[in-house]
Amino acid sequence: MAQVPAAMAEVHDESRTRDRVRRAVGEQAPVTASVLAKDLGLTPAAVRRHLDALDEAGLIAEHDGPLPGRRGRGRPARAYVLTALGQEQFRTSYDGVANAALHYLADRVGVPAVESFAEAQIAQLEQRLRASVDRTLAEAGTDDLQTRTTALALALSQEGYAASARPVGEGTGLAGIQLCQGHCPVREVATEFPQFCEAETKAIARILHVHVQRLATLAGGEHVCTTFVPTGALGTAPPSPEERASAPPFVIPRTPAPPQTPPNHPEHRTDERT
Repeated sequence: MAQVPAAMAEVHDESRTRDRVRRAVGEQAPVTASVLAKDLGLTPAAVRRHLDALDEAGLIAEHDGPLPGRRGRGRPARAYVLTALGQEQFRTSYDGVANAALHYLADRVGVPAVESFAEAQIAQLEQRLRASVDRTLAEAGTDDLQTRTTALALALSQEGYAASARPVGEGTGLAGIQLCQGHCPVREVATEFPQFCEAETKAIARILHVHVQRLATLAGGEHVCTTFVPTGALGTAPPSPEERASAPPFVIPRTPAPPQTPPNHPEHRTDERT
């Protein structure tokens, strides 16, 4: 009889460990089994066993693309990201509260208030990203678009977006850089309020000083957020630090109120002549 509780405890521990692996994938994606094993204090064999189980359950998928910051030759190690189902299980109770608050704001004040709120939140993120990108570029001693995009991917990863950047379409008129984000901290909110995705795309364009195109989003049901950064048709260099410093700060645009017509204005008087 004593063996039954022990067996149940073993199953419970196995489930808790698998949940730890799932959460670690969500927080660090794209992430390899070796990194997970080191961070969680598990053997590589144990991590792979849990990854196989999570894959069979449809909670994770193999990452399609290079790992952030990875260099060198040879076949890259397999890395994993959460699927849409895995993202759903990763959500917290705060997501529901945030959605309820935004619905309340939209109902009581109007949709433009939600847009202003999204822009204000992304403006704060943009400020942190810009500072991180500028530090990386200063250390690198260069400011070409590829380096800037790679620096942005690193900054996004530090903010929890699990981002990476890789060139695509080289040698063609459609050459560019594919900026991918394997995780979105506001996915549940952005699913109902796409204003957050729109504001984020504009912020990316401002940081990179080039028009970008959002091709896919986690909020839209894809496995990764994908932004295309064109390079083939670019003929202008990024602005200098002096030009950026003198540029006006980002201000959330506000719609001016329509002018009020005075009561004694001719438009308010009835013409009684026939």
